[in-house]
Amino acid sequence: MATAAQTDRPASYYRDSITVRLDQACPPLAGHRRVDVCVIGGGITGCSAALHLAERGYSVALLEAHEIGFGASGRSGGQILPGLGTDIATVEQALGRERARVVWEMSREAVRLTAERIERHAIPCDLAWGYLHAAVKPRHVRELREMQERLARDYGYAALEWLEGEALRERVVTDAYPGALLEHEGGHLHPLNYTLGLARAAQHAGVTIHEHSPALEIRRGQPATVVTVGGEIAADFVVVGANAYLGRLLPELEGRVMRAANYIVASEPLGEARAAQVLPHNDALSDANFVLDYYRLSADKRLIYGGEVSYDGREPRGLQQRMDAKIARLFPLLEGVRIDYRWGGDVAITLNRAPDFGRLGHNVYYAQGYSGHGMALAGLAGQLVAEAIGGQSERFDVFAAMPHRRFPGGERLRTPLLVLATAFYKLRDRL
Repeated sequence: MATAAQTDRPASYYRDSITVRLDQACPPLAGHRRVDVCVIGGGITGCSAALHLAERGYSVALLEAHEIGFGASGRSGGQILPGLGTDIATVEQALGRERARVVWEMSREAVRLTAERIERHAIPCDLAWGYLHAAVKPRHVRELREMQERLARDYGYAALEWLEGEALRERVVTDAYPGALLEHEGGHLHPLNYTLGLARAAQHAGVTIHEHSPALEIRRGQPATVVTVGGEIAADFVVVGANAYLGRLLPELEGRVMRAANYIVASEPLGEARAAQVLPHNDALSDANFVLDYYRLSADKRLIYGGEVSYDGREPRGLQQRMDAKIARLFPLLEGVRIDYRWGGDVAITLNRAPDFGRLGHNVYYAQGYSGHGMALAGLAGQLVAEAIGGQSERFDVFAAMPHRRFPGGERLRTPLLVLATAFYKLRDRL
């Protein structure tokens, strides 16, 4: 949920390029309401859950503390791909090979679901296919090739193609990478238009949306009651998709996710010729560093470039100069290109970087902690929650079985310890 300080943030390129508008007004909640399901959070998780639940015949009200897509769902790099924010080995170690296969296939389903929703609801969000996992150093080459081999051997996944030399330069015109995996099932989109499109589809299905209505308290019971400044909603079920903005709404989850700020810039429009000298096939790309950088082209041929991280809410020192320098090193022809937008946003990470799904009691469901990998997976989370509320919880329970520990250090030391650990991995990235 947004505080006053969090609402005062630089405008993103996405906010200024909205083409999707909600069909109905979303006034703050006023008074008392009774519904089957109250959804908290107007990002992809919440909008997807609301849509799937309404399609199943439930009456649904959605509460958003600020505006639809205010958080990471509407401010991210817009990259969609299979998998989780952690490697499949972590999932396999926690759940075993068979359930890890189920998780992997559901992550692929999440990408297909994204495309299906875009087509079904005619969401104009510039969906494009092609994704590069780029090695920065020889160690990354070995790790990426091992990942490709493991996924093919143990999971039957054949959508990864190894590229190097001229074959790689045909996809990204730089000498910075010794090799890359081309993921044919990955791609990118305009995240805010996509999120708004899900919200609009939910409205068409009968969902009532209340913006500027932060949930202050969930009174457990049957029904549960969600309290806001302006009113209350009584509901048989509550779905919490607040993610990085959860705050203390669910005390049982305290310390299971940490907020991390990530930063993105958008250049001036490059034009067709210069864009073709960056990403000729309009792929998205992320490098293999622990604190990774990622980029893609927008529909109007801007370079959307993201990276860097902050855990204390303060912008890293020299951020602007570092990001400008990175772009110039990768693509010398872009040195001095005008940057029209700079913005940041918060994501929620878990200790093992796997998503944290679960239920509290019998009627409060939550999904959080996508660790920067939520554009597709959050949409699937909404579907799985709807299935579980409808009495088919087997698929949701596979994710809910993933063990999660709190970040060490308690409330006072969690952030300093995480900053210290990240500094170690940043140093390792340079070696």
